[in-house]
Amino acid sequence: MNHLQALIARYGSGEGRALYSLIMEQRFGLSLTDVLLGKDKELSADSLAELSIIVERVLGGEPVQYVLGQCVFCGHTFAVRPGVLIPRPETAELVEMMARTLPDGLHILDIGTGSGCIAISLALCGFRPTAMDISAEALQIARENAQNLGAEVEFVQDDILHPSPCTDKWDAIVSNPPYICRKEAAEMEETVLGHEPHIALFVPDDNPLLFYRAIATYAMEHLTPGGSLWFEINRAYPEETCRMLNATGFCDVTACNDAFGNPRFVKAIRP
Repeated sequence: MNHLQALIARYGSGEGRALYSLIMEQRFGLSLTDVLLGKDKELSADSLAELSIIVERVLGGEPVQYVLGQCVFCGHTFAVRPGVLIPRPETAELVEMMARTLPDGLHILDIGTGSGCIAISLALCGFRPTAMDISAEALQIARENAQNLGAEVEFVQDDILHPSPCTDKWDAIVSNPPYICRKEAAEMEETVLGHEPHIALFVPDDNPLLFYRAIATYAMEHLTPGGSLWFEINRAYPEETCRMLNATGFCDVTACNDAFGNPRFVKAIRP
């Protein structure tokens, strides 16, 4: 079996080659230069057997990050399994924006932490994060990532739609909550729709800002005065998200584009 050609036939030349390079680098330690030099043809029989299993799973539609069990985010390797979303480059942009803007050492709450990629990356940048999630499975994966990466993060299991009583205050709150409407599912890739946790993806069609409203209300109570709220958003609802935050009492509400020019982030300040 020609594994590279099989991936190209399934996913097209660009994506197929990128998948093959990722597999070679992360599982077999071969760089793109190594592959161009033909070193992938020198794999042992055991490695070739493992490669065949990996490629078959990817050809079957499993996200390569789940197959490999890891994903690189903000320069760090995070363990990922089907219980958490695969970290996206856009979310890394949000972390980098916060790291550039906020003073070191702030207390930050990450709501809906999943793999812990936001909270842990912020911890490694010098912040003091707390990571919240409703899912015990997600929190277990996030704890493993924090331990593996040497990050100090406090973890809390809670449901932001029905939060437990709490008197804690934070200097900043960040969230990449579920924001995809059910009606958008038909446009999604099967690798996402069939494998990533729907609890972390979807909101009702008639309430696309469900989590943003809940988080905004929580943030008004638990942010310090002058504290900041940061969202990754559905690019279809930037104006609605900003209006909701203004109506909730936030000021200096600003929408920002991602690297592709899509409205993807919103920042707001608690008076």
